[in-house]
Amino acid sequence: MQTRVLGRDGPVVSALGLGCMGMSAFYGGRGDDAAAIQVIHRALERGVTLLDTADMYGPHTNEVLVGRAIADRRAQVFLATKFGVRLDAYDPQARGVDGRPEYVQAACEASLQRLGVEHIDLYYQHRVDPNVPIEDTVGAMARLVEQGKVRYLGLSEAAPETIRRAHAVHPITALQTEYSLWSREPEHNGVLHKVRELGIGFVPYSPLGRGFLTGAIRSPEDFEDGDYRRNSPRFQGENFARNLALVEQVNAIAAAKGISPGQLALAWVLAQGDDLVPIPGTKRLAYLEENLGALDVVLDADERACIDAVFPVDVAAGARYPAASIGSVHR
Repeated sequence: MQTRVLGRDGPVVSALGLGCMGMSAFYGGRGDDAAAIQVIHRALERGVTLLDTADMYGPHTNEVLVGRAIADRRAQVFLATKFGVRLDAYDPQARGVDGRPEYVQAACEASLQRLGVEHIDLYYQHRVDPNVPIEDTVGAMARLVEQGKVRYLGLSEAAPETIRRAHAVHPITALQTEYSLWSREPEHNGVLHKVRELGIGFVPYSPLGRGFLTGAIRSPEDFEDGDYRRNSPRFQGENFARNLALVEQVNAIAAAKGISPGQLALAWVLAQGDDLVPIPGTKRLAYLEENLGALDVVLDADERACIDAVFPVDVAAGARYPAASIGSVHR
């Protein structure tokens, strides 16, 4: 397994991580825990070390699942989880963001219990709370490091100035945000520049465009009932048709190279710098193996130029989140 360093002086992790969210939440259908555990175990056997979860996935059930999967192989895992998004048990669509110091401590204690571990390797603030100074939140996260409950700190979907202020309180090891061929905003909104300036690792989530860049999604009807993508602007109406036309061009480039569209999309992300560690998610063994195959794909200058011509910055049609959710990103 190829490895990369998270940040300038951070931990060494596998060059590809495994996002575990879809095993328990958001993509419809009832999760198959036994199959998901098989995927996690196979990923570890293949050398994947970075596993990514969050307390809101489920909510809570994904942490429990990951904890069960790694119970007898904790030493093989660099475990990342997140706090800060609070869900309403009575209204699945209602959510809030909480960055209060007292909540940080309580959320960590709860995650440790669900995961069945003594420490979390990388603890992210999932979304920045606009009502709490980032210095207060990160100060509370730093105390978790002092207590030995957390090893490294991270932020998710934070703005450049927020990243700078947080890093001044305690070193931030990783910044997680959406980044893929059809979500290239970090290249021009200052995020990628800021993390590189500060020596912070960059962890792209949804590097396969929420599955769209694999070419497997041909119609909105391909989504199961309960799949949140049914309500995502990029998967609706004319936006879907325009984005599908882009994916068709990616399919053609991948076919000419003899690889899958998903492998091409992942290889492109990996080629953007050795400081990037993508975390594609899957709950199927076949897709896990396909994703890992992207590590062997080398894109030459002409191929990268061709891909960039198809998928320039901001070419995707539609916002990446519904209006009700977009306000919580890039704070």
